[in-house]
Amino acid sequence: MDFLRCVVERITYQNEENGYSVIKVRVKGYSDLVVVVGNMPDVHVGSVLSIEGQWRVDSKYGKQFQAQKWEETLPATVYGIEKYLGSGLIKGVGPKYAKRIVATFGEKTLEIIETDPDALSKVEGIGSKRIEQIKKGWTEQKEIKNIMLFLQGHDVSTAHASRIYKTYGNESIKIVKENPFRLADDIWGIGFKTADTIAMKLGIEKDRFMRLRSGILYTLNKLSESGHCYAVREQLIETAVKLLEVEAAELEITLDEMIRTSDVIKDEEAIYLPPFYFSETGCAKRLIDLQESSRKVKIDVPSVLSRVQQTAGIEYDSVQLKAIKKAMSSKVMVLTGGPGTGKTTTTLGIILAYKQARCKILLAAPTGRAAKRMSEATGMEAKTIHRLLDYKPAEGYQKNEENPLQADVLILDECSMVDIILMYNLLKALPSHMTLILVGDTDQLPSVGAGNVLKDIITSGRIPVVRLTRIFRQAQSSKIIMNAHRINEGKPLDLRGGKDADFFFANRETNEEALDLLVKYCTVNLPKYYHVNPLTDIQVLTPMQRGVCGAANLNQVLQRALNPNELHLKRGGVEYRLNDKVMQIKNDYDKEVFNGDIGIITYVNVIDKELKVLFDGKEVLYDISELDELTLAYATTIHKSQGSEYPIVVMPLTMSHYIMLQRNLLYTGVTRAKKILVLIGEKKAISYAIAHETITSRNTKLSQRLIYDL
Repeated sequence: MDFLRCVVERITYQNEENGYSVIKVRVKGYSDLVVVVGNMPDVHVGSVLSIEGQWRVDSKYGKQFQAQKWEETLPATVYGIEKYLGSGLIKGVGPKYAKRIVATFGEKTLEIIETDPDALSKVEGIGSKRIEQIKKGWTEQKEIKNIMLFLQGHDVSTAHASRIYKTYGNESIKIVKENPFRLADDIWGIGFKTADTIAMKLGIEKDRFMRLRSGILYTLNKLSESGHCYAVREQLIETAVKLLEVEAAELEITLDEMIRTSDVIKDEEAIYLPPFYFSETGCAKRLIDLQESSRKVKIDVPSVLSRVQQTAGIEYDSVQLKAIKKAMSSKVMVLTGGPGTGKTTTTLGIILAYKQARCKILLAAPTGRAAKRMSEATGMEAKTIHRLLDYKPAEGYQKNEENPLQADVLILDECSMVDIILMYNLLKALPSHMTLILVGDTDQLPSVGAGNVLKDIITSGRIPVVRLTRIFRQAQSSKIIMNAHRINEGKPLDLRGGKDADFFFANRETNEEALDLLVKYCTVNLPKYYHVNPLTDIQVLTPMQRGVCGAANLNQVLQRALNPNELHLKRGGVEYRLNDKVMQIKNDYDKEVFNGDIGIITYVNVIDKELKVLFDGKEVLYDISELDELTLAYATTIHKSQGSEYPIVVMPLTMSHYIMLQRNLLYTGVTRAKKILVLIGEKKAISYAIAHETITSRNTKLSQRLIYDL
């Protein structure tokens, strides 16, 4: 083994999930910076490290030092202290203030901060408010360091240390020692596997009940992430055996005890997590109750239809008229159809009809972007489901069975995106006299969350459904719309371009060629030809996160090409620059921003370690510890784009995406484009996606519950 004592000069890369880092360090006796690689989570610029490891020569990157063990000591030199303080370690101190503090106190700087922080008032520009910030930041950092050292001592990434500290405070280490599996239950972003690694290092036996219980819950949660509401017992035990490496008999006993204590719920062969069971049974019951109850307002349907046709100024076809009539005569109804089939026109007809009947109408959609689109199309206010139900983080949904919505009709758009838990919370808030109109396209990707609500409702045959299939003449001139229907029919795409076309294909045989052309289109060709802003008007959609043409790499490349701004905050190896396009990836009800919302960074403060993002006219403040709620959004996955529309969509599609290539994925991506769609890649990949209609079935029973009143 070789040893290095060094000062961290630069952090080139840091993976927040596993702590793998690439850092450049200054070592006495070496004229150039030395590259060190290994699991070194949460090291800071300026940190003094003692590293044990080996030299190696990487074929691509050259000479590197591979770290096996390392420990951090406080810097001793004035230079090291300045770098350490200015690295973002403590909120309230950036490079500028670090320089001033060290210039005042020299080598005694860290001792002053530790023992006499009020002396910092001698430094120009530092007042009482900033001193309090520094005191708090230094104390928190010490506590977090203790947690990090504890976790590091058990060979576990400490990327989540600040979250652990925020959740448990000074009790963190005590709680982790007693039951590390609480981390998986209590802290967003920390899963069973991380908790299990800690448990193993703490010497907790593999067959302990707390571990088996946590493993079963984890298995059910992983299945729900794939859309399943339940697991069949045999499937659950088999999957958990592989995960936990214990005998099936031990898991059978654990599962029976969990059923007895209602940790999970057994329904014939199905094992549910309680929220999914109660949501599924509750949805079925409430849809049937809603359908079978009567309205407050009596509607003369023929008279209303007659007035709608006279006043609308639109000539509805027979299926659209049937849909409006069905909406007026049913308590619950589904309106479905692909692009260009008149869903919006029909929805407007339904709204007009209910207005003629003097009914109070509410409009809602699952996401902010979908609600905004609905507002623009109807000229009425449309809310997200969460806003409609007045969700408050600490208290839950304020609108519920005790405090229902006050209206006669709710029209809910983009229903294919609604998962079973959200649908149940919505249905609980509908009074029995209310009418519910569900609008959506079942050919799109199903909800990210568990369930297949819209499809199950249609399949049950219990709820009236009107399906629009005719493509209207004005839509027939759009190759985006015509190709979307060709995808659904399993037919080859019409890839011919043309000066006034809205659908273009550029053939590229490799990922690298596709990437180069994509960057050129986003930075030069499309902005120049269509006179658009690449940040706000162009969206890159891709099937996957990983790979050369995956969202993660595309974001890095496009950020460099479109936003060279140097003002930034860095977290988890990602730079969040002023003017960057970003996406919220977690529902944050305090901030009122939700998974999938896209905004622009409008303010960066490197001293206070915070930034602001503008989402649809509303600025939202983020502390540096909250930046893992954001991701760069120059490119995003097609899954994340559901419910959104963009003026111009650029989509790479190559055979490297083959795992994800399915008909409904391609269809969803194509139908996100409002004006222009550019496909870049291989014809073979397009043909492969169209040919693969197989959609992984989801474990749901909503359809059966609706049929049999289960």
